[in-house]
Order: sequence, then C-alpha cells, then structure tokens
Amino acid sequence: ITVGATLITKRIKGVKRPAIASVMPSADKPFLLMDCGANAECKSEYLYQFGLLGSLYMKNIMGVECPKVALANNGSEETKGTPVVKEAYALMKKAPYNFIGNIEGRRIPYGDADVVVADGFTGNLILKTYEGVAKVLMQGIKDAFYKNTISKLSYLGVRSGINDMKTRFDYKEYGGAVMLGVKKPVVKAHGSADARTFKNAIKQAVWFLQTDLTEKIEKELAEN
Repeated sequence: ITVGATLITKRIKGVKRPAIASVMPSADKPFLLMDCGANAECKSEYLYQFGLLGSLYMKNIMGVECPKVALANNGSEETKGTPVVKEAYALMKKAPYNFIGNIEGRRIPYGDADVVVADGFTGNLILKTYEGVAKVLMQGIKDAFYKNTISKLSYLGVRSGINDMKTRFDYKEYGGAVMLGVKKPVVKAHGSADARTFKNAIKQAVWFLQTDLTEKIEKELAEN
C-alpha cells in the first residue's frame, strides 16, 4: 500500500516518509497510532514528522483542539529507548505541536495521548496486540455470561453497557487506517472488512477532503 500510494498519489511536498495512521479506541477517547507498518525502520526526523502529521489529523478530522503527542517507548524517562528514539525525543521537545513525552505500552489504552508515534515495526506490534487482547477480553466476557442460566439472566441487566463497550472497541467503526503524507486520501481497510467497514472508510476519506487536510499539511511543513 505504501509503494502504491506514493507512486499513484505522490508524496506531499516536504513529507519525508508517508505513514499508516490508525484511529484506535481507548478507555477515554479515540487516539491515533502511527506508523502502523509502512516504515519498519525510521530515522528520528521521520518520527518527529509523524507527530506533526498525526497532530494535524486529530485536530482537523477528529476535532481535538490541542492534540497530545507521545512517543512510544519502553519507559517514560527521557533517557530511555534506542538511539533513534532518544534523538526523536530531542527533536519533538522543540516541535510546534503539543509533545508530552514518552508513553509506555501499558498507558496507551488509557488514552493518555491523542497521537502515539512509533516506527512501523513497533506500531504494527502495538496494533495487532491491541486487536488480539480486545478479542480475548470480549470472548471472556461472553463465556462468563453464558456459563449457566443465572449468568445468562444477569447478562440482560448489563447488555446495553456490554454492547456499548463492544462497539467502542470494534475496529470496523473507524473504517481503516489512513495513509498520511500523500496528496490524496488513501484508506487501508482490514482484511476482514465488511460493508460497514467500507462505509466508514469512505466517510473518513470524505472528511479528509472536506477539511482540506492535504493543504494544511503542506502549509504546516512550509512553515516548519
């Protein structure tokens, strides 16, 4: 998808590497994870720019006034991480967006950040682990309520809340992952996508065009 999107739609001027960005659920609100697999290895300046692209997406598409951008790391301290991550941290501290520092994997589901920045290898691991854990938890809840007659009756009292949680953590609600950094909206749907998924993917592409996100990215890159 990265090669196709770059060759067909072309990169926005000033973008070093386009990245796959996925809107993810959290305990509090949706957040954006990028890169989710387009760039397995990244330079520090790529990570810095992912933060800028993600911040613009969350502000213009998701309506977050001042998106909090965090760098995925194995610790919250500034000294933690690989040399590339440490270099990225130093760059992001001086960024024009709202950088809040490193974020550990266990804090991501709590919604501490509106944008979580990672290289494509790490981001894809976070994405797939997130999906797997959500499925295991939902299946565990289902098994608990279907254990016997009494538990089935108990389910009737909490069914509405369970359904709301299931909807919030369903990737189909977000339509797919968007390729940020190219001139036209490119949305990558999940391999098991259905009609609802594609409907939401199309809605995401429409919002992309309605908000003139490409032009805003070009302007921001020219100024920074």
